[in-house]
Parts: sequence; C-alpha cells; structure tokens
Amino acid sequence: MINQATDVELTAMRHAAELAGTVAGRTSPNPPVAAVILAADGRLVGQGVTQRHGFEHAEVMALAAAGEDARGGTAVVTLEPCNHTGQTGPCTEALLAAGIARVVYAADDPNPVAAGGAERLRRAGVQVLGGVEVGLVSEAALGPWLHAVVHARPFVTWKFAATLDGRAAAADGSSRWISNAISRADVHRLRDRVDAVLVGSGTVLADDPQLTVRIEQPDGTQVLSEHQPLRVLLDRRHRVGKDALIFNDAAETLVLDTAVPRFACKALFDRGVRHLLLEGGPTLAGAFLEAGLIDEVVAYLAPKLLGAGSSVLEDAGITTMSDAVSLEVTQVSQLGSDLKVVGRPAFGEAGTGRGRDS
Repeated sequence: MINQATDVELTAMRHAAELAGTVAGRTSPNPPVAAVILAADGRLVGQGVTQRHGFEHAEVMALAAAGEDARGGTAVVTLEPCNHTGQTGPCTEALLAAGIARVVYAADDPNPVAAGGAERLRRAGVQVLGGVEVGLVSEAALGPWLHAVVHARPFVTWKFAATLDGRAAAADGSSRWISNAISRADVHRLRDRVDAVLVGSGTVLADDPQLTVRIEQPDGTQVLSEHQPLRVLLDRRHRVGKDALIFNDAAETLVLDTAVPRFACKALFDRGVRHLLLEGGPTLAGAFLEAGLIDEVVAYLAPKLLGAGSSVLEDAGITTMSDAVSLEVTQVSQLGSDLKVVGRPAFGEAGTGRGRDS
C-alpha cells in the first residue's frame, strides 16, 4: 500500500479543490465537493462535482464520466466519501461497484450521519489515504461547510465597504459609491459563492438594495446570475414595505422577525444555509461581532476621507483596547484604487471569546 500521496494524486487534489469552487453556494445543505478519477495508469479519466441537494454527489458524477476506466483506478475526493443513504445512495457503494482500488481524500466528514466512509472502504479491501492537502481544501470552497457542520450554524462572512477613516456613509447618509466598480464586481462574485445574504431593516430603508448576483456584460449592462442566494431580512418591527427591491422576483426572500443573531443563525442553519454573507449596517455587524458570530471579514477600503458620518461598526460591546478583536489577515489585494483585506477574527486568547462557539 502506498501510504502517501503521489505527485499525480497531489495534482489531482489541487485540481479538485479548484473544481469544487465552481459549485460553492449551490449544494447546501450538502457540501461543495469535487472528485477526480485516475485510471490505473494515472490518466485523468473522469471528474465531477456535487449537484444541488437531492441529486448526485461528486463521486457518482466522476465515476459516470470515467466509465470502465475507473476499474482498478484511484478516486481523489475533497471530502471523505459518504457512507449513508439519504436522498441519494452511499458514495462508498458507488466506488466499490465501479471497482475503484484506491481512494485519496482531503477532509474527514464531521457529520456523524455520513461519516465512516473511509472505514467502510478499507473493510472492503480498498486502499484509503486521508488528510491529503486538507489545509488547501479547508481554506477553499469546503471550509465554510465544515465549520457550519461542526458548530451547527452558518459560517458568517461580514462584508463592508469603507473610507480609509472607517466611514460607511457620509454625514448626510449618502453611501453610493464608496468603493469602485472593480470592488463592486468582486462583491457580486462573493455573493455568488454563498447560500444567503443577510441585512437588517435599517439597511433596506436607507439603501433599498436588491442583494442579487449580477454579471456585467461587455456593453456595461448587468444581467442576473443563474444562481441567486437566499435574501434574508431581519425586521423585528416589520418596518420594510413590500415595495422594497429586496422583495422583487429576482430571488427568494426570507423575513425573520428577530433582532437576535443567534436565533437568526439557528433558523438559517435549520433551513440548510451553511455560508452566510452579512451585509448589514454597523449596528447589526456589532451585534454579530459581540455574539462571536463573525468568522471572516472582507473589507473593501477606498482611498477617501469623510471625517464624519456613520462608522462601519458600532455597539460591539468593546470598551477598551484590551478587548479589541484581532484579525489574522489572510489576503490583501488591490482592486483598482481600492484595497481588499480579508481576515479571520480571533476571539480571545484561546480563540473563544464572549458568545463564541466552543
């Protein structure tokens, strides 16, 4: 038995990690998984990604593409093959029926209902190697799903645009446009990878956003993407009228009459949301941060100064510098004149702070 991944398998896993990104936001509550089938001689003979909920998983798609070339070959998968029957059959049985001799996977499945696939394959005589490029895969499309399953709530990405002095709007309330067109296009790509986008009633009343994914055409016009995340409105006092753009027919909208982020996250997780994009105003962002419910920050910083106006974050329960939430910066890039900064909050010295999931 080869107890480490070959160069060909490593290349296949990196390809699978990229391939899984094409279905991010489209498979929940199932994970966005990709599989690559290598023939016995190392040729790539099939690949596949998980389809929308209730349809085929990545392994089944890849095996169908490989056909008889799969027999005696290797399956390279970003997640441990499932071992349970839900709306589809176990991927382990599909791999065994296809005659796969070796399975290489990245992340163990944290879902106790579906876990155990690796052991099932080993008992059947298949060579199994796990943990291959797990860091890469966990930082890619699969990461939010893994986090959501472990913590029983969606992975929350907070997105905001601000001036360099931290203003989200001018003193007169105007906020269009702080960021440039390149940054705004990047936001649409971010929305395209999530299951749901959440705002509060204040944001809708102030800006009347559509919260849709739109793709810019060569002539400068925009068209709606085929994939539209669920639009979520927190409106405890029912202040938003039905004529707001968030209620148009471009995408589905869910209204939650609560101001408690934890209740909202629980309701969305139960609905199948695994990756949530928070686009609300400073008060809502502060509530999520105080509750320890922000897992990633994506900031678009414009080279502008306002000197007055609303800040990007308020009422987070932080009163002293020692309580400041530090970010591990994972990406800094320039989008035209804007800067994009991506970071992961560290809540407390042990990584768990006030309200944080343990």
